[in-house]
Amino acid sequence: MRVTNVVFAGLGGQGVIKASDILAQAAFRAGLDVKKSELHGMSQRGGSVTSDVRFGDRVYSPMVPQGEADYLIVLEPSQVEVNLPLLRPGGVLLSPEIIPPDRLSNKRSLNVALLGVLSGLVGLDPDAILAAVRQALPERLYQINERAFEFGREIAERG
Repeated sequence: MRVTNVVFAGLGGQGVIKASDILAQAAFRAGLDVKKSELHGMSQRGGSVTSDVRFGDRVYSPMVPQGEADYLIVLEPSQVEVNLPLLRPGGVLLSPEIIPPDRLSNKRSLNVALLGVLSGLVGLDPDAILAAVRQALPERLYQINERAFEFGREIAERG
């Protein structure tokens, strides 16, 4: 499998790092080589945050070079324009506007809903991603996040 480059972007406290941890764990469970890096803008909640996940047969660097992200997943609308230069020509932008907020029982599950959309695009087993979600979150949040993930999958299937 060639290297897949995914960049998550948003603001501190939105679950950018948690989403990247989940994707990295799912790729690892699939037997792929995985590298991950994070960049925190401000050290306090609310600052810009990006996290890169690269996976494939063999990955040499954790950082996605500018203009080479296959997927850019943005959790905060104000971060779309700032991070667009990371996306390669023909790459896929997943912005928060594709998930209607009234369809999530908890707005904090937006990151998992976008992972659901991404799962329909990257070729990783959705069950492996859900297993990584369960591993990363407390049991009391499983049901809310599983529903958000499935809603994201539905959006991916609709195209």
